[in-house]
Amino acid sequence: MTFRKRLQYFLVKRLNISNKNALECILEGKTKINSKVIFENIILHPEDSIEFEGQVLQEGKQFIYVAFYKPRGIETTLNQKIPENLRNILPFKEALFPVGRLDKESEGLLILTNDGRTFDKTLRSEHQTEKEYLVTVNKEITDDFIQKMSNGIPILGKLTLKCKVEKIDDFAFRIILMQGINRQIRRMCYKLNYKVLKLIRVRIGEVELENLQPNEYRYFKP
Repeated sequence: MTFRKRLQYFLVKRLNISNKNALECILEGKTKINSKVIFENIILHPEDSIEFEGQVLQEGKQFIYVAFYKPRGIETTLNQKIPENLRNILPFKEALFPVGRLDKESEGLLILTNDGRTFDKTLRSEHQTEKEYLVTVNKEITDDFIQKMSNGIPILGKLTLKCKVEKIDDFAFRIILMQGINRQIRRMCYKLNYKVLKLIRVRIGEVELENLQPNEYRYFKP
């Protein structure tokens, strides 16, 4: 069932009745959505439980949202043909997939879910979702480095968007991005003759890593 299917169409298909009869059933209050009698031809969602005259036509799908600490050395892929794939270390019985990516040598927050809408929404709002990282580099951080990183670095033929960069100590900084170019932070540092030694993602939007350790996770509600 698509995310935008209406109740009338659902009843037509499941009960093998006409459009007219389906609409009459709705207006007569014979249908319940999530245990509530419905008198409108509303749009349905996968998490909706649907009953008709006491008969369960669809059990609502339970969506799961997990904040997971991806350890370093693991590819963000469920393809088991790829060594060190994510599926091999996930402890969940449910089929969850990652929202977005985190390169193999990086670690930290990865959102896992079985809700395709969250995945689609994240992709559509890629340039409106903040992603925060803590980065350790191989040599002392200068004011010039912070300024150039903040204003954008030309990589892969284009200038990165301006971003927030804050020095933590001589060799570490915090960066908040609003875009997701492949290996962006590493490429930006490389252009300024710095090498990333450690990169941890600590936040995606409003979801934070908090005190999770590698391979640990917690459930959350969006």
